[in-house]
Amino acid sequence: MKKFALLIMIFGLLISCKNETNKKDSSTEEVKKDSLAPVSDEMMESAVIYEANIRQYSPEGTFDAFTKDIPQLKDLGVKVIWLMPMYPISEKNRKATGGKDVEDIEDPEERKKYLGSYYSISDYSAVNPEHGTMEDFDELVQTAHENGMYVILDWVANHTGWDHAWITEHPEYYTKGKDGQITDPINDETGEPWGWTDVADLNFDNEEMRQKMTDEMLFWVKEHDIDGFRADAAHSVPTDYWESAAKTLNEVKPLIMLAEAQDPKDLFHNAFEMGYNWEGHHLMNEIAQGKKNAKDWDDYMKKVDTTFQKDDFLMNFITNHDENSWAGTVRERMGDASEAMLAMSYTIPGMPLIYSGQEYDMDKRLLFFEKDTIPKKKGKVYPLLEKLGALKNTHTALNGGKNKASYTAVKNSAEEKVLLFKREKDGESLYYVANMTDKPVAFTAEMQGDFMDYMKDSELSISKDQKMQFEPWQYKILINK
Repeated sequence: MKKFALLIMIFGLLISCKNETNKKDSSTEEVKKDSLAPVSDEMMESAVIYEANIRQYSPEGTFDAFTKDIPQLKDLGVKVIWLMPMYPISEKNRKATGGKDVEDIEDPEERKKYLGSYYSISDYSAVNPEHGTMEDFDELVQTAHENGMYVILDWVANHTGWDHAWITEHPEYYTKGKDGQITDPINDETGEPWGWTDVADLNFDNEEMRQKMTDEMLFWVKEHDIDGFRADAAHSVPTDYWESAAKTLNEVKPLIMLAEAQDPKDLFHNAFEMGYNWEGHHLMNEIAQGKKNAKDWDDYMKKVDTTFQKDDFLMNFITNHDENSWAGTVRERMGDASEAMLAMSYTIPGMPLIYSGQEYDMDKRLLFFEKDTIPKKKGKVYPLLEKLGALKNTHTALNGGKNKASYTAVKNSAEEKVLLFKREKDGESLYYVANMTDKPVAFTAEMQGDFMDYMKDSELSISKDQKMQFEPWQYKILINK
């Protein structure tokens, strides 16, 4: 009887220890989950965002290959990682390079090359097995959080792939054409299809589908601790849906909501934190190509100031997945103006973007429907991004979010050729000045004083009415001493 009592006591102690261990493990997990401060307006003032193309980031195209490089993104000032769609891709109507459909390719080996569009999704709540497992994905998110970075997912609400279960289980969730059949997305202005034949258009008049869509987003926030969404073609989905979804999602925790839209001004406030600066990007391309000038940029910034509300802010970029694959590389579009435009994207109001491979001087168009890979050799751009990222992270005059630093155009004697503006907040200020032409220019400007030439780590004094000479596409970031 005594032996039995002793055994009971030992067993009880073991259970107690196990429970205690479980409590510690649970506590540790809770600390890990909460170790990153919630998304805040303050964080976004000084953040750099990185667009990760998992398929093309590495030869392996896996979550793990990207995860191991996350710590070094801190060197570039990155605070937000945007993952391009990493969900399973539909096989039906899958697209191939050159506008072909995979189903039209007879050679089975040739057919295997084509992996389809990231934006033709067959399951919103799973990961593409080509990238790894859900556990691998969770490790990516945890590693980002441990390194002080937030993770947002590319969310494609406008359409699904043709293999999605809703096609057969809930055909009422989709838009029907004149023939009564589910259709690919339609251009509202022309009434004709866009040509995105690999996807099926969702019907947001269906309230049940709306709820299901929000539930799918909640899955990633609640179960996998992600920090927000980049909404693909946000303008193609009713604004009231985004407002409702954002309200529900933010009740779980504060999130980053980024709208991809040509004209995002109507999507802010109750739906999105940040919008695409597509118009500004296209203007940068045109200035680099000699089609527009510095005065056009000043006019654009006046338009932004009068069109958007004070707490609206935009994501600035010189490349992204769309531009790289379809419009051309940075060098193709911007040529010798590339560096001046990159520096400009960091110094104007907003949040600057780095696209996978940009940091490695990538000068090729990544294949969109096939496996490709970015270069991984540091050249000229990597140290440039390090320097610009450090300035963006630390200098209050470059705050670019809801409480952004002021932006003021500074008069100069060559306003069609020279772009000159001042950013200022809380007593800190800096200037960006650039020759926006492919010819040398001499000019004077309404600025004077002692400055730090940030990119050269040297001092510079400018006197009243001093004539300055800039070479083609030369720029400076000048910080008041």
